Formats: sequence, structure tokens, C-alpha cells
Amino acid sequence: MTGTAVTPVPCRIVVCRDCCCGTAKVRGIDHAAQTARLRSDAPVRVSACLDVCAQANVVVVQPSAAGRAAGARPVWLGLVNDPRATEDIAAWVRAGGPGVAPKPEMLDLYACPPLRHRAVSWNVGPTEMHLSSPLVQ
Repeated sequence: MTGTAVTPVPCRIVVCRDCCCGTAKVRGIDHAAQTARLRSDAPVRVSACLDVCAQANVVVVQPSAAGRAAGARPVWLGLVNDPRATEDIAAWVRAGGPGVAPKPEMLDLYACPPLRHRAVSWNVGPTEMHLSSPLVQ
């Protein structure tokens, strides 16, 4: 192939925006601005409930193709209710994200293990993805 550049697959971000995350139940944060801010640095999917409501707002940073090749897995972050945490996530994604760039130490405070006991659908267009999907494991 001549003249065609291969664009590497970037990190992707999933933001939960359903029953708790992204609603007035979580106060003191502009949910739309948070989503827009993250979207300015990476593709963002808005999800239905990820079933870790006690950790609202939940953000999942999925590794890029390079990160996956390095063995990285998605990183689940909870209680992302501070604009500084959103900025740390954005900076990490710009730097390459999981498996490529070191995670800012501050984000360790937001670590949130995923719930793997129930299938949770994500709104991703005409199809649905579930927690058992390779995309989120």
C-alpha cells in the first residue's frame, strides 16, 4: 500500500451516564462538561449503568492498540467528581494511556474494580456490548 497511513487505534473512554452517574444525584460537577472535556482528547462512549453506582461517576479508560499489545487492560475509575481528576485522565490519555504512559499517581485514589457478576449493556449504537466483551476485559 502506497500513500496510505495507518492511524493507530487510540485509547477510548467510557463514561457511565445513567441512574446515578451523570445525574443530579452526583452534585458539584458539570457532567456534560466532563464528557465534552474527555471527548476532546479521546473517543468517548456514553454507557448505560455499569452497576457500580456507589462509585458514581464511573469512567473506564480502555487502552490503545499499543497499550493492548503491551498487555494493558481497561482501567476503571470511580468517584470522578472533581475537574482535576478529569484533567488527570485527559492528560494520561493524551500521553498514551494504559500500557503506554504511566498512570498519574492521583488516579490511584479513584481505582474502582469492575463488577463482573452481571452482564451490563452499553449503549454503543445499533449493537450492545456486555462486560464479557473483549472490549472491556
